[in-house]
Amino acid sequence: MATPNEFNLVNVLLRMAFSLALVFLTFNPSGHSYYHWLTGSLPQVQPVVVIAGIALLGAWLFFVRSTFSSMGTAGVVLLLALFAAIVWLMVTQGWLSMANRASMAWVVLTCLGLLLGIGMSWAHIRARISGQASVDRVDS
Repeated sequence: MATPNEFNLVNVLLRMAFSLALVFLTFNPSGHSYYHWLTGSLPQVQPVVVIAGIALLGAWLFFVRSTFSSMGTAGVVLLLALFAAIVWLMVTQGWLSMANRASMAWVVLTCLGLLLGIGMSWAHIRARISGQASVDRVDS
């Protein structure tokens, strides 16, 4: 039985799922996203749309801040470079076409979701690998 402080693959996958959900709920090429809901309701935006937007913005702030806090700017840039190189490989191999904007959008959004998911898990992964816990610095 897992203890509350145990961190495993299921925890990483859950963070990935929540990160991908956040990204795809905010925008996706299918036409079913907050962006499409908001733009479809203009110019008369309903309160429920504003409430959902504030909730999404709060989730974005939490995920982005947590990612940068755990990985740092250098880690985020390095992971973005890795994803860019993977997309470049997919394009040069012919697996992905730059002309297909919808498929490129799905790939880029997936990379963003994976970046946030990895960032949300990184402090735990680093502690598991190195045996050193990460703590926030508190200035007195």
